[in-house]
Amino acid sequence: MTDLPSPPAAFVRFTELHPGLAAAWESAGVAGRDGPLDPDTVRIVKLGVAIGAMREGAVHASVRKALAQGISSETLDQVVAIAAGTIGFPATVAAHTWVHDVLGED
Repeated sequence: MTDLPSPPAAFVRFTELHPGLAAAWESAGVAGRDGPLDPDTVRIVKLGVAIGAMREGAVHASVRKALAQGISSETLDQVVAIAAGTIGFPATVAAHTWVHDVLGED
């Protein structure tokens, strides 16, 4: 498995304050990955869900993790484009900016 990037300091502080919640969160993540999808597909789906839910922090985290897994920026941009028909143009442009916050572009 690819080494994932370090989580943001705010996440680390929160999990240190609430270790039980951190453990439950980790268990939910592991359980959600149990199935036939390969790790790259799981990461792309998680990015799509984060975009659809309009969760900027989750988009940032998904992009960081996708890049660490070797997923291309072109693939990430396609996920954003796919979202347009469902979430609308203004929300898609917002998601585009969140992805590119991490890519260091725009």
